[in-house]
Amino acid sequence: MTPRDQMRKGSTEFLILSLLAEGPMYGYEISQKLEQRSGGYFEMKEGLLYPALHRMQQNGWLTSEWQEIEGRSRKYYDLTPQGKKVLGEQTSEWKTFIERLGAVLDSGE
Repeated sequence: MTPRDQMRKGSTEFLILSLLAEGPMYGYEISQKLEQRSGGYFEMKEGLLYPALHRMQQNGWLTSEWQEIEGRSRKYYDLTPQGKKVLGEQTSEWKTFIERLGAVLDSGE
């Protein structure tokens, strides 16, 4: 696994929670929005996305519900109150991480 892959893997749950804060989404929709908003940098394949969604659901961070829209059944995921709390905690931690990383990188100039 490349360093880039490791960094992206470490941000998987945070990225999913961040998107779901906007409202319920189905798996493919999550992957497409993530890829579009990141200009293709974050590409989340099924092998990473669905295990993460299931893990977060088991942790109590997400709920899921099957819905049929235009003849298609899709499983929609949504944040629970616990998921919103975790997102808040992770947002704070990621902001601190980015700030500290920037300080280290800037001090080398």
